[in-house]
Amino acid sequence: MKISQEVRTQLESATKGTRSQPNQQMDFSNIVQTKANQLKEQEFERLMKDITKQGDKLSRTRSFQDLAKYKQFVQRFMKEAAQYGLGLNKSHSWNRNGKNRMLTTIKTIDQKLIELTNTVLEQEKKGIGILQLIGEIKGLLVNLYT
Repeated sequence: MKISQEVRTQLESATKGTRSQPNQQMDFSNIVQTKANQLKEQEFERLMKDITKQGDKLSRTRSFQDLAKYKQFVQRFMKEAAQYGLGLNKSHSWNRNGKNRMLTTIKTIDQKLIELTNTVLEQEKKGIGILQLIGEIKGLLVNLYT
């Protein structure tokens, strides 16, 4: 039995129409993902500026209020970095004895975010060193007091 040319063209036109819709959906999801990534990067850059500004202020004033604010900024930045920069991947596997074991791996999702975290830590190394010295002095004073 031969397939006539008319049936073949109808089938081809029907399949061409269905193929174009997933591409449009893929384009939309890519656009949404790109915009979400841009917003995340802007938020991290803003947090980095806040940390840098507060680190400079802390190194000048060395007050406990500035220290607390600096710690809050760093904690917030690290929380955001852990939430958006790293993904927790869990999987189950079986060993030779037939026992189930759960494997947990941390997967790097956004390498730029990790690089940004490292950049902030490098820039604030001096401030962190000053804070370390302040902490040691405070500890020595507490030991002297008790």
